[in-house]
Amino acid sequence: MPGAGCRFRQFRISSFEYPKLATWHLKPGTWYLTPGTFSFMEYSQAEILQTVAMTEMEHLDVRTVTLGLSLRDCVSETMERTSQRVSEKIQRFADRLVQTVDQIGDEFGIRVANKRIAITPVSMITEGASGDPVQLARAIDDAAGAVGVDFIGGYSALVHKGATDSEREFLNSIPEALSTTKRLCSSVNVATTRAGINMDAVRQVGIIIKEAAERTSNEGGIACAKFVCFANSVEDNPFMAGAFHGVGEPEAVINVGVSGPGVVNYAVSRAARDLPLQELAEIIKKLSFKLSRAGELVGREAARRLGIPFGIIDLSLAPTPVPGDSVANIIEAMGFERAGTHGTTAALALLTDAVKKGGAMASGSVGGMSGAFIPVSEDAGMIEAARLGALSLDKLEAWTSVCSVGIDMVAVPGSTSAETISAIIADEMAIGVMNNKTTAVRIIPVPGKEVGEMVEFGGLLGSAPIMAVNAFSSADFIRRGGRIPAPIHSLRN
Repeated sequence: MPGAGCRFRQFRISSFEYPKLATWHLKPGTWYLTPGTFSFMEYSQAEILQTVAMTEMEHLDVRTVTLGLSLRDCVSETMERTSQRVSEKIQRFADRLVQTVDQIGDEFGIRVANKRIAITPVSMITEGASGDPVQLARAIDDAAGAVGVDFIGGYSALVHKGATDSEREFLNSIPEALSTTKRLCSSVNVATTRAGINMDAVRQVGIIIKEAAERTSNEGGIACAKFVCFANSVEDNPFMAGAFHGVGEPEAVINVGVSGPGVVNYAVSRAARDLPLQELAEIIKKLSFKLSRAGELVGREAARRLGIPFGIIDLSLAPTPVPGDSVANIIEAMGFERAGTHGTTAALALLTDAVKKGGAMASGSVGGMSGAFIPVSEDAGMIEAARLGALSLDKLEAWTSVCSVGIDMVAVPGSTSAETISAIIADEMAIGVMNNKTTAVRIIPVPGKEVGEMVEFGGLLGSAPIMAVNAFSSADFIRRGGRIPAPIHSLRN
């Protein structure tokens, strides 16, 4: 990664086999970064050439440049006035975000797929304000549309140990907020290793998800695709739908999410079939190093041009429906007939660990979640594995003990009860709490669909087979409510 006073060179690549990128420019001149923060590491010509190849042929992109923005100074006595202040601040800080990031992507030859904003958890700025929180939700969505970003996250609440009266009202507003907006994303943190699991909130989230699905039944329950339930949520996550700007963050910050499962899949699929696993891990680690460096380069230049501090780079293998851009395909390339069979949890553990190590080697600013995502509807390999019966909900749950997040973009029958959804969430929260890691659930009970049918969401959200849930009831357990206490290993002081 570049250091203080580091000069970038410009290389002409006249003989390179990809003529579209015959010249790959790094911004000439001096980058002034904080002295002492980074060790000097020059970008070599070989590394640039390999990055160009990854961009052109292997689906490398910077998945998102996300502006984190504090809205705590927008609090007012009415929702109407709060909405005005929030809208004005979002548009003031993000007015040049899309244009600037697009320019950098064109100059560097690296596609930036999404431009996004993460804001202070909205439940914190509705406290004491009279009026309907949905009014604020729509104002936030309109402001996001005005500045041209793809998504805005942070219609969120942190209720892992309990909820105030205002937060309960806010939670009740989530289904309407998501069903009447386009870009707005929402999350609720219901558990931490330190606090345990708020089962009252888990029960309510099951109800929220069912209502959100019903409100968008003509679109396959798509409102649920913009909602995540967390344990141990992080404050600097640049990925949607779970991004929010944490209370420990500065006024504004630029965070970057880098993807690249296609790059890793390309390398793993071409490795010798008898290559020992530790050597396969080394290949993945080195690629992750290069991915992180490319992403940080884009992020720091965006921060410099916008006059906003650079925050973190989140290196997460986030798949898309594009063939080859699949985490499942990486697992299969390690030596499995289908993702989801026996042994694939071990393979995913290897993959996640190697990605984290490569990112940590490349940058002192690795944050977010950084690892491997397993969103079923967004991964062509997982869609096929689920369709063939190789990948089940139970196996996905096992995977979440070793990967970055959790059960993600899973479609289940529309007849699934709110209590069953809450029970699925409770299991996932327990994995996060007991293992002191971030876990999450983004699940869609698709109205009118049953096991074996398909639902189409379109775009990056892809499509998904309807997966079976356990036929036996968990309702009595969920109705108990209360709190599952924090584990003994949370007592670390």
